[in-house]
Amino acid sequence: MIMVEGLTAIRVLVVEDEALVAMALTGMLEGFGCLVVGPVGRVHRALDLIATTRIDAAVLDVNLAGDKVFPVAEELTRRGVPIVFATGYGTAGLDGAFPDVRVLQKPYPEVALAEALGDALMRRSDQG
Repeated sequence: MIMVEGLTAIRVLVVEDEALVAMALTGMLEGFGCLVVGPVGRVHRALDLIATTRIDAAVLDVNLAGDKVFPVAEELTRRGVPIVFATGYGTAGLDGAFPDVRVLQKPYPEVALAEALGDALMRRSDQG
């Protein structure tokens, strides 16, 4: 377990449609001290959570049962919420969208997730 300064009590939305991957990701985030929102595996469910729940950061799978997660990423970005993409396709799965967002290629180690989230949160605080 990696405890990461700056991630404790951060509310992280998890959008992932594969149950085992979602469970592993949730476990890593909770190990960092994060509070997990979700996980959810559909775009409309993620958008509902964004509308009703405080979210500090998000980890998003790009492909959700054939649907792209881009509407979720766009809404989070509009709200100033930092995001990290986690996908089996790497940056190729983004088709050039969101060039400034960190992409983790599955499978990724805990330390890579911690660094990506920490960097995303730091960039937000530097901009705000």
